[in-house]
Amino acid sequence: MKKKLMVLGASLLLGGVTSAQKVTFEEYDLDNGLHVILHQDSSAPVVITSVMYHVGSKDENPDRTGFAHFFEHLLFEGTENIKRGEWFKIVTANGGVNNANTSDDRTYYYEVFPSNNLELGLWMESERLLHPIINQIGVDTQNEVVKEEKRTRYDNRPYGNIFTVVKEKMFEVHPYRWTTIGSMKDLDAATLDEFKAFNKKFYIPNNAVLVVAGDFEKSQAKEWIKKYFGIIPKGEKITKKTYLEKPITETIKATYEDPNIQLPMLVTAYRTPSMKTRDARVLDLISAYLSNGKSSKLYKKIVDQEKKALQIGAFGYNQEDYSMYILYGIPMGTTTSAELLKEIDEEIVKIQTDLISETDYQKLQNKFDNNYVNANSSIEGIAENLASFYLLYGDVNLINTEIEMIHSITREEIREVAKKYLNPNQRLVLDYVPAKAKSQN
Repeated sequence: MKKKLMVLGASLLLGGVTSAQKVTFEEYDLDNGLHVILHQDSSAPVVITSVMYHVGSKDENPDRTGFAHFFEHLLFEGTENIKRGEWFKIVTANGGVNNANTSDDRTYYYEVFPSNNLELGLWMESERLLHPIINQIGVDTQNEVVKEEKRTRYDNRPYGNIFTVVKEKMFEVHPYRWTTIGSMKDLDAATLDEFKAFNKKFYIPNNAVLVVAGDFEKSQAKEWIKKYFGIIPKGEKITKKTYLEKPITETIKATYEDPNIQLPMLVTAYRTPSMKTRDARVLDLISAYLSNGKSSKLYKKIVDQEKKALQIGAFGYNQEDYSMYILYGIPMGTTTSAELLKEIDEEIVKIQTDLISETDYQKLQNKFDNNYVNANSSIEGIAENLASFYLLYGDVNLINTEIEMIHSITREEIREVAKKYLNPNQRLVLDYVPAKAKSQN
């Protein structure tokens, strides 16, 4: 009876989540190839204008890394009609906020304004696309900004270079092998013409999606979109390169010394398939089962019960071409990294051998229902999800149907996917340790 009630409760919860959270949208293309997505929501008098470009660090030349992230900063420098230093002032003066972010696969810009400033937001994003000013003053200014960001987030931050090392070891030929922030040496060596060429190639309407979400009148929005974006010339077609990595068949062992830490960290990483695959979603469930929160299997066993680690965690780093599944832990007391790895492997073997319990399975479903609701709880979240599902997944309606896919994943699939990807001969084992003190003679 209890099991029947659990199943009934789960079905009711799913029905409630999918109906209450359905995101409606309209999409169409301009003649220049710009894809447009409109989502109306009058619950609050705000509107977001956002543009996502299909360019990230994987589109860079190996000797010019960091360009995509650099442009995240550079394209706030100004345009022919927005003077240098005025972008943020205009946004703030009109009651708005804005930001941008870059990944290996895409670059995203957005403004959130009171709904009566939709035209302003559209004009500003069209200006970024049509009339950017790329000059030496802007390049030099943002070069210093990026250098400071690298020092703060990577070089001087405890455990700040873990991801740098993991990517270098996990990929041999794919551009995922370098970090999004790139190399300062490469940015210093780049010429102004190289920056201009990068902009001309990738920041074009047929390599982007525009999302307008929030409180607006649709016919008026379409008029303004045509007015400001329709005049932008279509760019040359971009041909994306395909990079194939050989399967990892032996454990990759590495050590990295970090002068900013006092405690060692064990890191293991597995190369996994594209985030567009069903297996990637199964791995997300596995990650949550193992280490999402203090009730997860690894935390309860290794941190709470056995006191062998100060911290333990796992997460999927999902990307367009390949993904990674990363586990990490800080050994406690006399526990060694090897002993900690043995404890982690025991839990992975359990997933590979036995079905997780019905109770744990239902907890996972509830957790992902909650994640789904939170992801679509704000206009900002909906706008970015609409852009991402179109540009990276090729299916905007995944914003509504992905949760159904999660619910269709079985306990048997969880076991089989763990057996397929999470084996010792398919991973990197990184000992991330404090730097040894240099002897003074």
